[in-house]
Amino acid sequence: MRKASRRFMFLAAVFVLTGVTVSAEEKPASVNDVQRKLLKVFSSEFVEITPGKGDFPKSFQMGSTHGPANERPVRKVTFNYSFSMARYEVPQNLYEAVTGSNPSRWTGPRNSVEMFDVRDAVKFCGKLTAMLRAEKLIDKDEEIRLPTEAEWEYCCRASTTTRYSFGDDAQKPGDKDKIASLLDPYGWHTGNAAGNDPPVGALKPNPWGLYDMHGYLWEFVSDRWNDDYSDASADGSARPSDKDDAQYVIRGGSWRERFEMLTSTARRAVDVEFKRADLGVRCVKAKVK
Repeated sequence: MRKASRRFMFLAAVFVLTGVTVSAEEKPASVNDVQRKLLKVFSSEFVEITPGKGDFPKSFQMGSTHGPANERPVRKVTFNYSFSMARYEVPQNLYEAVTGSNPSRWTGPRNSVEMFDVRDAVKFCGKLTAMLRAEKLIDKDEEIRLPTEAEWEYCCRASTTTRYSFGDDAQKPGDKDKIASLLDPYGWHTGNAAGNDPPVGALKPNPWGLYDMHGYLWEFVSDRWNDDYSDASADGSARPSDKDDAQYVIRGGSWRERFEMLTSTARRAVDVEFKRADLGVRCVKAKVK
């Protein structure tokens, strides 16, 4: 590996996204012992996010003044609800246990799953919700879903205001080109990786105990793409679109990107059917709105 509420609309417990409808109330197939074990592991790997309590500020400044135009204008986002963020990106063994298949190019049971599109990600969340409810690992009024873009950045920043959750700089003096020694302990990027073949959580977490928020794989969020943050919500909700083919936002950067694309604010657009070996998913657990 090494070289060195506009939230998702939820009505009658049904997920609807870009022509895909997945019922979280549908009775899942019987769960075997292997699946049950993986579901229990997944359920244990969440970080509870409680804005306004403890180490979690109620509000944060989203976006940047020094990045590209699509990260502007900076705005204050305030959360009036709690949620939980998965400590890791979804590993391949869980994805296969839920869907019956593993589309990944870089295979390994605890490697992040990749090579699927946003529709597949939402289907996965719906099926996983049904299985967890059936096993009584989440409450009937809870769901597993994609994070909103605001939730994602809030969790990536983890109360920091710097470019990365560990500071403003990715490079030490003397680092050249794509080498980023300060980033190396926290994120897989093109300067220290040749593919996504480690298990999740191989590097250091951010201050809230969330791993691979910088690099490894890009991560889907639920927001449709807009060229900037003009008219974006200030309550943590996602920005929807009336167009089925509207592009989606991905966050976090990947092992294929230079360090500049692994900041807490970096974002890019992908088409609905876009899939690649450096794009995965991280789940949120939250009350159904």
